Amino acid sequence: MTEEDFKNGQVLLIDKPLTWTSFQAVNKIRWHIKQRFNLKKIKVGHAGTLDPLATGLLIICTGKQTKEINTYQGQIKEYTGTFTLGGTTPSYDLETEVNETFSIDNITEDLLKQTTQKFIGDIEQKPPIFSAIKKDGKRLYELARKGETTEIKSRTVTVFEFEITKVAIPNIEFRVVCSKGTYIRSLAYDFGKALDSGAHLSVLRRTKIGDYSVDNAESIEGFLDKLKIE
Repeated sequence: MTEEDFKNGQVLLIDKPLTWTSFQAVNKIRWHIKQRFNLKKIKVGHAGTLDPLATGLLIICTGKQTKEINTYQGQIKEYTGTFTLGGTTPSYDLETEVNETFSIDNITEDLLKQTTQKFIGDIEQKPPIFSAIKKDGKRLYELARKGETTEIKSRTVTVFEFEITKVAIPNIEFRVVCSKGTYIRSLAYDFGKALDSGAHLSVLRRTKIGDYSVDNAESIEGFLDKLKIE
């Protein structure tokens, strides 16, 4: 791709690695595009954040294509991953330590599959306190990391499909198709409560955004190698 290609607008499908923030991925790609073509600036942005502990599809737009970011953000998303039963964490995932444990003696494969039905359709969901949502100008995770608490309003999201794909208690693997704004961490927490137990998200991978699939994405290293060659 040429300098003009990036300025006119590209949609890059990146498979975000574990522990990277979406912001780091964007910064890395922007810096290398600027270096490759000796540019002072170029617009680069992502179409939907992935948590550092998640991997998978990150849509990155360049140049004029950044105007379409909201369109990509609004599309239906698919995730796969693992819930770990029997314990909750303040962040609803592995960013924080387990703070409460629960019995999982009552949990069967049938119960798990029945419980998924409660979460299909329009559901009310509270975002995690450890999230990038802003309240009074501050990110919620900034408050949470300081130990501050705040009231979070629930919101309506839509889960189109929710299935358990593998059961190896305490770990259960899942696939979810959902609307913009759905927090899979919150789904894990609420799913645990619905089982009269607890759960947290231990693995998460975004596999699709609209018609775009992670199967067609490339690693950041792969993209940068192509950039050097061209």
